[in-house]
Amino acid sequence: MTCEKIQITTEFIKLDALLKLSGAAGTGGHAKVVITEGLVKVDGEVCTARGKKLYPGAVVEFEGFLYEVIV
Repeated sequence: MTCEKIQITTEFIKLDALLKLSGAAGTGGHAKVVITEGLVKVDGEVCTARGKKLYPGAVVEFEGFLYEVIV
C-alpha cells in the first residue's frame, strides 16, 4: 500500500479535514458519509468519529490508501 504523508502546521487535524486535505474525499459531506459508514480506519481500527483529532504519527486508511500525519 502507498503511504502519502500529510503535513500539518497545527497541533492536530480532524479526521474529516484530513480526508478533504488529502483529496481522498471531494467534499466535507463525502468525508462525513464514508466515516460514519465505517469505511475509514485510524491506526488500524475502524473510526466513525469524524471529529477525531489526529496527531503526528497517526495513520489513516481509506480505499486501499494510507495517509500519515506528519509535522
